[in-house]
Amino acid sequence: MFPSTHTRRFLKRCLALGLALGLSISAGAAQSGLAYLGEELKALQADPFANPGLLWVDRGEALWQAPPAPGVPACASCHGAPERLREVIPTLPRWNPATQRLENLEGLIRQCQSERQHQAPAPFESEALLALTTRLAHGARGLPLSAVVVPEAAPALARGEAFFRERRGQLGLSCADCHERYNGARLRGDRVSEGMINGFPIYRLTWQTLGSRHRMFRWCNEAVRAEPYPFGAEPYLELELFLRHRGAGLPLETPAVRR
Repeated sequence: MFPSTHTRRFLKRCLALGLALGLSISAGAAQSGLAYLGEELKALQADPFANPGLLWVDRGEALWQAPPAPGVPACASCHGAPERLREVIPTLPRWNPATQRLENLEGLIRQCQSERQHQAPAPFESEALLALTTRLAHGARGLPLSAVVVPEAAPALARGEAFFRERRGQLGLSCADCHERYNGARLRGDRVSEGMINGFPIYRLTWQTLGSRHRMFRWCNEAVRAEPYPFGAEPYLELELFLRHRGAGLPLETPAVRR
């Protein structure tokens, strides 16, 4: 969904003129997007029966346990319970020395589907991939995002930060303009968060469904009228790495609920 013309104009005016109401520049420890929600949405996320993202957790559990085809091993056959991988989740994306590139959770799932199960990998943002991603990330709830970045990934981390701070699109805005300079500001009925990624995949009311980190990156690119990159593109993996490092210490809260 594209942001409305009114929203884009309002955002540009607020950031260009510094007239956003309720401005609150945070300093010190990072804050999850949960801190910027109203009490009703906080309660919705915390409710083990009402949180809509938990539907994908249940679907992911079923997919994890079931063979994708006759004679093909299920995920559980190799890995056991999803919680056995919980220590890996906060370290993603991470550097793969074999491929000399970054890999995130979606990429690892798709690689396993292709190489181990000999199946066509689930398309990005498909219900199957979102469900498996959400189930695995949910199994790591409460664990803090890792700050560890191996030396080989340092250039990717630097490029991710450069992406975060680079102005782009017709509106000429960067991620940092919204999520550092003006976090806490009012944008119509919302408060601009710090842009942390510890809740993904998230159920977003604007989307009326679940979405990945890269869907959010694409949505933000479209909001500033910039051409989005494809899902899984290297610039988004590098941005994801930087945001994981930037939010180090925040507990995972998948599936989060956001406006």
